[in-house]
Amino acid sequence: MRYKCLVFDHDDTVVNSTATIHHPCFEAYLREFFPGKGCSLEEYFLKNFDPGFIPMCKEEYGLTDEDLQIEYHYWQNYVHSRIPQAYPGLRELMERHKAEGGLLAVISHSTAWNIRRDYRENSLPEPDLVFGWEQPEDRRKPNPWPLEELLRQFGLRPSDVLMIDDLKPGYDMARAVGVDFAAVGWANDIPQIERFMRENCRLYFKTVEELSAFLEGESP
Repeated sequence: MRYKCLVFDHDDTVVNSTATIHHPCFEAYLREFFPGKGCSLEEYFLKNFDPGFIPMCKEEYGLTDEDLQIEYHYWQNYVHSRIPQAYPGLRELMERHKAEGGLLAVISHSTAWNIRRDYRENSLPEPDLVFGWEQPEDRRKPNPWPLEELLRQFGLRPSDVLMIDDLKPGYDMARAVGVDFAAVGWANDIPQIERFMRENCRLYFKTVEELSAFLEGESP
C-alpha cells in the first residue's frame, strides 16, 4: 500500500452532507435567529473553504460566542435524525485498505458521534481513530494537533500518512505537519476552490475512482 494510514475529512469528502444537511440547517438557523440574513450554498462552500466556519459566523453574520453555542446545539439537533449518503466507491476503497492491514482515521468538523454513526449507517469500516468538533477549538483542524496526535498514538512517520480533504483547513493542517495531502473535488464545482486546490496541491482527484487508482499504485 502507498500509505499505512488514510486520514479522511468527513463532510463532502466521505459523505454528501453540506448540500443536503449542513447548509439547509444553517439557513434554518439564520431564519429563526437572524431574520433577513441568508447564505447561498456557494457562499457557504466558499466561506467554509476560507476562512472557515467559525470566522465566517463571526465576521459575516456577527455571531457572538453565546450565539455560536446556540447554533451548535441547533446543528446537533438537526443532524441527529438526518443521515448523509457516502459517495459511491469509498466503501470498497476503505475495505481494501483495511484488508491490506492499513489504518483509517477521520479528522473533521463534525462530531465523533455523528461520524461513527454515518460510517455505521453507510456500512463503512469502523475508523481506528476519530477527531471531531468536540475537541477544544485549539485542537481542531486546521490546528496540527490532531495529525500530530495520530502520529504519536500509532507510532507513524509523516510519510506513512495521506490526508484526504475537500477544503483548505485540511490542506493547511497537513502542510504544517509534513503529511501528504490529497485534495478531492467531487462535492462541488466551484471554480475558486478547484483552482486553489489544483494550483497548490500536488494531488488532486475529481472522482473517487481517480483516488482509488492512485492508492492502487497508478501515477501520479
